Amino acid sequence: MTNHAFDRWFNNIGKRPALAVTLSALWLLLISGVAFFWHLGSLGLIDETEPLFAEASRQMLVTGDWITPFFNGETRFDKPALIYWCQAIAYSIFGVNEWAVRLPSALAALGLISLALYTIQWYLAREDYLEQKVRPTRRWLTAALGAAIMALNPEMIVWGRAGVSDMLLVGCMDSALLCFFLGYAQPSKSEVKARWYLAFYILIAGAILTKGPVGIVLPGLIIGIFLLYMGNAKEVLREMRPLTGLLITLCLSLPWYVLVIWRNGENYINSFFGYHNVERFTSVVNRHSAPWYFYFFVVLVGFAPYSVYLPLAMARLKFWQRNYWRSQERSSQLGLFAFFWFITIFGFFTIAVTKLPSYVLPLMPAAAILVALLWSDIIKDKRSFSFGDASANVDTGTFPLSTSSRIPLLITGWVNVAFLSALAVAMFYVPQLIKDPAAPNFHKLFEQSGLTVLGGVLWLLCAVVLAVLLVRRRYQPVLMVNVLGFAAFMVFVLTPCLFLIDQERQLPLRELSAIAVQAQKPSEELVMVGFKKPTVVFYTRRPVTYVKVSSVAGKYIQDKAAKKAQPASVLVLAQPKKFPDMGLKRSDYENLGTSGAYELIRVPFKNPSTPSS
Repeated sequence: MTNHAFDRWFNNIGKRPALAVTLSALWLLLISGVAFFWHLGSLGLIDETEPLFAEASRQMLVTGDWITPFFNGETRFDKPALIYWCQAIAYSIFGVNEWAVRLPSALAALGLISLALYTIQWYLAREDYLEQKVRPTRRWLTAALGAAIMALNPEMIVWGRAGVSDMLLVGCMDSALLCFFLGYAQPSKSEVKARWYLAFYILIAGAILTKGPVGIVLPGLIIGIFLLYMGNAKEVLREMRPLTGLLITLCLSLPWYVLVIWRNGENYINSFFGYHNVERFTSVVNRHSAPWYFYFFVVLVGFAPYSVYLPLAMARLKFWQRNYWRSQERSSQLGLFAFFWFITIFGFFTIAVTKLPSYVLPLMPAAAILVALLWSDIIKDKRSFSFGDASANVDTGTFPLSTSSRIPLLITGWVNVAFLSALAVAMFYVPQLIKDPAAPNFHKLFEQSGLTVLGGVLWLLCAVVLAVLLVRRRYQPVLMVNVLGFAAFMVFVLTPCLFLIDQERQLPLRELSAIAVQAQKPSEELVMVGFKKPTVVFYTRRPVTYVKVSSVAGKYIQDKAAKKAQPASVLVLAQPKKFPDMGLKRSDYENLGTSGAYELIRVPFKNPSTPSS
């Protein structure tokens, strides 16, 4: 009786578009709120990368120079301008703060997940139309689960809450891929086909303005490989009008590149196109090297706990049956398109020499679609209606998968149990793996907080619930248990852990930055010795001189004293153990503040014992 009422409720949603839109929006706000917006601005900026973007955007707003990004008085050519524009606009509306820094990433994630929910729902509705059936529970529940999986996984959460360009790139590029599929899958005479293709070209321009050539190269590879496999490349290209589309993309993205090159010349070309694009693909940059299997581990952990279902989700497609797929309606090819989307990005960055976990972020939405569509085969309706006979009660069968399909699902389910059990055990060893000189006491605080025990208990409880469901052959709730387990882990374990990290690692720098702002004399230089923490530049709103080697810093201070620089002192931020290496005795400087692992001092030049070699 309950199942029938549940199905009737979903059927009612399908009949009332306004209700469907309202409930979808509420669901998206719930999962995105938990994943991206909850405590978005409560934590300080995280070194090293986030404050680089935050300060460059602030400089853009302050100086009014919207062409050339600057950080700490130097040009910053790492990324194109769109992320800086978005953050600067957020500053102008909400003020210069952490929430505004991260808002563009969170909005990009929300937009992508919203479009993904629509795409999955549209795909299943189209499938029902072609099969002359009405399966509202399957359609809406699969779309909702797909959106939840896409939002609630480690990779999406990390980059959706970070004030860097990665999620903005994924929001533009992956939304463009979804728009391509929606245009591709429309009936041939549909009036909206051209609109989806137009949205595709506009979003590609956004991706180019976010990270450069990769914003068009990766989507081009994915779509090209997919169309070559399907054998309809010429037909689709005629529909897409690529020359017109390319013109639109270039008109939107090229002007900024022309202006920044005109203003900065070869410096920009060599830095951005040479170093940050070509060299990152062909050689190791910033010591970011890893073995060829690196991204297998990244996907396993970054898409946890759903990653264990990816092999089955891909095998379900039988992608090797090319003739079968060529005979299918275009609208039935979402799973295959997501498969090529996933393996193209995975293969591309596996070949690339420089490797970072964020590089495979664009394949996470594809992974979520693959797993969601796997579950669409499992979700069944007790009431399934044929068109023209809405009163018929047609049982869809006790299980929509064949007996041979249940065995791989059962095996994968037990792998899921083992994986969650391994996560539970690993929680107790996490404190021993954390070794950060910037937060020397964090591992002890983390252990004393009880979060390791709580996290272990949560994952173990999920494993037990899954085991019970598998023993009873109740497969439908399995994915939701994973989603709820991860949501609980984020709320009760991960978020408190992030506050501990901020307290130990970033709060001391913010406190000393505030002291530096109050104590600094006009034109007095602030020198950071032994480490590079860009947050100090952002929070002091002042230029900072970085000196890596302590002895070099001591010589630097000596030279300034010899030149009788004014004012006759310098502020130094460093770890106390570095001061003797700089040739400083306790009587040579004034302590202005100590916090965490750092100390802020003033070194007066007038002291005759000022650093000696």
